[in-house]
Amino acid sequence: MSKLNQLGITVGVNNKAESVFDSLFPSFLKVKYQKPSDYISTYWEAFQKHPEGKTGNKTLNGKIFEYILATLFVRENILPLYMNAKVAFVPNIIYDLMFYSAERGPICISAKTSLRERYKQADLEAIALKYVHRKALCYLVTLKESEAKSVKAKIKSGDVIGLDKVVLATSNDFNELIEELKSYKFSEPPTVKVIESNQIITKEKVIALP
Repeated sequence: MSKLNQLGITVGVNNKAESVFDSLFPSFLKVKYQKPSDYISTYWEAFQKHPEGKTGNKTLNGKIFEYILATLFVRENILPLYMNAKVAFVPNIIYDLMFYSAERGPICISAKTSLRERYKQADLEAIALKYVHRKALCYLVTLKESEAKSVKAKIKSGDVIGLDKVVLATSNDFNELIEELKSYKFSEPPTVKVIESNQIITKEKVIALP
């Protein structure tokens, strides 16, 4: 069983993206880097040289990028990390990567190798999350510099309202994001009680009336 599978970064067997990722380096735990952005660059460049990385398979590209980010969070000890996560009372959305912080509640990382129009989906997902968790933070992490700049401008102008930041994964902005994440206290999210009250009228109480 691969380390990705053992950690829960991947599930099931015969995962093509997992096999490709594992073939890039003997162990992600031993890849040397000075800054988080270096780790991303090292892995992404190795993937682009791999035969599968040259096919232009968008689904595979996306999965590899998620695995690179997830393994970086493991290396940086930013845990617990939730992947392909669902959030209570936010229906029909699966978030790429997510943490739960004592300070802000959910912190979402949307991973997109390229953006084009897909930033709109990430923005809608962020709006839906913040509708339930007002203090939540939502970051869009990408690999295309020009597209990152474009969406940054849209956030600044107010055309994008759910995302807090768009971050180029191979830039110093990403290193700053990692440092920011390390400032939060992460834990497992609390169990949600849908209804809470000190005044609960039950059948048992009615039956027990004199």
